[in-house]
Amino acid sequence: MKKFLVVTGLLLVLVAALAACAPAAAPAPAATAAPAVVAPTAVPATEAPTALPELSGDAIRGGVLYDHWMEALGVDAPADNQALWSTQTSNKRSGADSWRCKECHGWDYKGVEGAYGGGSHKTGFVGVKQVAGTDANSVLAALKGATNPDHDFSVVMDDQALTDIALFLSGSQLDSTAFIGADKKASSGDAAKGQTIYEENCIDCHGPEGLSMNFADDGGPEYFGTIASDNPWEFVHKARFGQPAVEKMPSLVDVGLSDAEYADLLAYAQTLPTSSPVTEGGHLYDNWIKATGVADMTENQPLWASQTTNTRTGNDTWRCKECHGWDYLGVDGRYGSGSHKTGFPGLLSSAGKTSEELLAALKGKDHDFSANLGEPQLNGLVAFIQQMQDLKPYINDDKTTTGDVEKGKTAYTANCASCHGEDGKSLNFGSDTEPEYIGTLTADNPWEGFNKIAYGQPGEPMIAGINMGWSWQDITDILAYAQTLPIK
Repeated sequence: MKKFLVVTGLLLVLVAALAACAPAAAPAPAATAAPAVVAPTAVPATEAPTALPELSGDAIRGGVLYDHWMEALGVDAPADNQALWSTQTSNKRSGADSWRCKECHGWDYKGVEGAYGGGSHKTGFVGVKQVAGTDANSVLAALKGATNPDHDFSVVMDDQALTDIALFLSGSQLDSTAFIGADKKASSGDAAKGQTIYEENCIDCHGPEGLSMNFADDGGPEYFGTIASDNPWEFVHKARFGQPAVEKMPSLVDVGLSDAEYADLLAYAQTLPTSSPVTEGGHLYDNWIKATGVADMTENQPLWASQTTNTRTGNDTWRCKECHGWDYLGVDGRYGSGSHKTGFPGLLSSAGKTSEELLAALKGKDHDFSANLGEPQLNGLVAFIQQMQDLKPYINDDKTTTGDVEKGKTAYTANCASCHGEDGKSLNFGSDTEPEYIGTLTADNPWEGFNKIAYGQPGEPMIAGINMGWSWQDITDILAYAQTLPIK
């Protein structure tokens, strides 16, 4: 009853206000005449708002920036956490992660209402799904702090970058949860059709089984199939827009895939292997400290004190290759003399041993790596050792190779030049004063070059030749061509 009285009172006030705004009534006519009807005074029309210009930009680039704008733009992360980060306590990440759009709003764009509603990525922040289909100008304003000054990204990105993100958010989001179940499995999609899409767009870089590149920087594994199975929303986003700072990766939006075709690709990707023990073992043999991302070793490996010819210390004393050589022959091979000599035996003769025998050796007295490497990693090393090849048929004692330079050039151009450059000088592994390019490395140490081409580089998403389906001779051909490239 009180609510009714209040509402009635408000209505009376409103009526009174309207009456007060109305013109005065004419004098009352004779009693027998009907009362005059007073027409309301017209309310002056308000001026129509000026239409904002249509934004011009690249929504695909906006999707890449949403993923990791610092990598995409090639800039360092701001010194402090993003201003809004302190309003949540559940996500313990900091620094660059606090500035990534996806870290707050999720790969599925639903924020706390989606996959990031729980687990270590939870922030409690809302998603951006609700701005899909809205005016990109209003989204751009929000990115500049119009709705919250602590959400002003104009201090770290230029107007075009923000415009591109606004165009992505307003016009290019995809509700991938429509074909991804709560169990992360593709709930729809034709895997056979997805295989065709993969072979037409992805196989050249990711290899026949999606294993050519390991994206993990902590020992992983994280391959094409791993991401599809573990984080299908991230998989779909990267498939649609590409990978920040990797120009060679195509955007399948740009290719013109339909929404249904992303479901097909995901369904196929989830059938691919999620690990590659041999290549992971190859990374560990090369440099397991770098491959796993652990802290530097503070003491030398216990067996190191039993030799005096190799004067290296610290991390080097723990590297398998430093004792057993890039040619796997130890004291009987290239490390039989020079500054790398230790006197330790090689591993090539161990390739025929059983897994149990090799695991026992990796856990032996003064050679126990189980305190630093878990069972999957030890098993990876075992798998790598068991497939070791004698490199003598491919690399001569004078460091020349038995490869075909012309075939190697074709393979190099197709698979390596995008990162290393046509002349092999885009990446410098040394310093400005003592540069080391792919030509330098392969000329000085072709055995190391062979290993890198075959298994990739620890901690880097470099192609692993054996997971591309290359033969040992294919690898030798690339090595032969790489030796023709400039060394400085």
